Amino acid sequence: MIKKHLIGLWVFILFTTSWAQTNIRIHGTAANGDGRTIELYHYTDQFSHQEELLDKSVLSNSQEFELKCFARYPMLVFLQVENYSQSFYVEPGRDYEVVIPQFDWNIDEQQNIHLAPIALPVEFLQLPNDDINILINRFDLIVDSFITANRTAFDIKFHPQKQYYDKLVKLVDKQLPDTENEFFNRYKRYQLATLKYNLQFDTKRNIYNQYIKSQPILYFDENYMTLFTTLFANHVSLGNKYIFPHQMVRWIEQGNLSMMVDSMGVDPLLRNEQLRELVILQALTEAYFNGRAYNPEKVKDMIELLAQNTKFGDHRVLAQAILKQYSTNEKGSEAPTFELPDADKNMVDLASFQGKWIYLSFIRVTDPNSIGEIETIAHFKDSILAKNPNVEFITISCDREFQKMYHFLKNTRKGSHYNWTWLHFNNDFDLLRHYQVVSFPTFILIDPQGRLPYSVTPSPSSGFLISPPWVEKTLDEDQQFFLRQ
Repeated sequence: MIKKHLIGLWVFILFTTSWAQTNIRIHGTAANGDGRTIELYHYTDQFSHQEELLDKSVLSNSQEFELKCFARYPMLVFLQVENYSQSFYVEPGRDYEVVIPQFDWNIDEQQNIHLAPIALPVEFLQLPNDDINILINRFDLIVDSFITANRTAFDIKFHPQKQYYDKLVKLVDKQLPDTENEFFNRYKRYQLATLKYNLQFDTKRNIYNQYIKSQPILYFDENYMTLFTTLFANHVSLGNKYIFPHQMVRWIEQGNLSMMVDSMGVDPLLRNEQLRELVILQALTEAYFNGRAYNPEKVKDMIELLAQNTKFGDHRVLAQAILKQYSTNEKGSEAPTFELPDADKNMVDLASFQGKWIYLSFIRVTDPNSIGEIETIAHFKDSILAKNPNVEFITISCDREFQKMYHFLKNTRKGSHYNWTWLHFNNDFDLLRHYQVVSFPTFILIDPQGRLPYSVTPSPSSGFLISPPWVEKTLDEDQQFFLRQ
């Protein structure tokens, strides 16, 4: 009897675990996406905005795909195909039918879609009227239309008029009253509150008292967190009447987290310990990018201290996510690995160049700026390799079609001039994201230990190859002459 009960319990746990991992399903078709990979992402948290892959599927000959994920509450997700994405909300226990219509996948070869993003077209089939995406879309249309029709009344340059904001709130309440969906009700409330604060129609203290004070911190709700981070933007890092910037600089330099936490409690808005620590975490992220006032390495040490010592689990997760974000492609981090085909379609592994300096260039053979930089490499390459055989030049062609690279190297007059390692990115868009390639050309230097010695690697035309880090620096004759004087 006991054994039967244990078997039944095991089956129940197995069933509930399987259900918990896939309580949301997205089924769809893509008109001309054959062979492409479609991915589903979300943010790990609403503070660091680290993207996490939930599921992926290769589009088959039937153009169909299915993606699954799990959520405990409404969650913003992103459908990603190559360089194109579309965001929407999914709710626990829901199935979604979507269609990606005919689409020109080569737009990113005519323009930089990182500067002017092109959304992945996604159409939903048979959404109920109370679906959160429909409700949010209606809200956004009402707000955008009203602000557009009364542009000067909402323009910070022309002294915004509060009576128009009040009219907008009444219009929203009339056309979109609160529903049974509490997530949507919060969406309206926090969106309007953020707008109110940005237009300076209310004070920080009043907004805090109405929306933040004595309420739980909604870490999972991006609209709450947007209001929170807007309200406390630069509240500590640039100082206020209770906390001075030089104090924060001293605390960070000394690594004195406990003093920072205790001292900030004098601010009436930061009396709550949990809220105060979250504001400190936000202030540290602001300080990290303010290199003129703060030491970024010391700031990272302080975030690490917070992650180790906090008694709030959510803050530990946030701090670790922020540190992970800072470690991506920063100075001293490990270079992402790859294996890509060369012009003869032989697979080449980055690891095969271990122990060498690698000057990596991401280019497009159809881009004049890329070719100009490649010409500079060609000019210096032979003299560099004659003196430094421990250097390897690798160029990765990011043109969609392999044949473009092949024709450029094999069938053009200058192709033989570029006689170093050339690889095709093999439509590996994850590789471009890992190396943060958002424009062409992009250059990355990898040291013999496989690490990145620069956060941003200079281009050949900047003169970088004249005095690169693999050359032992010695004083030239003129410098020695002046030192002897």
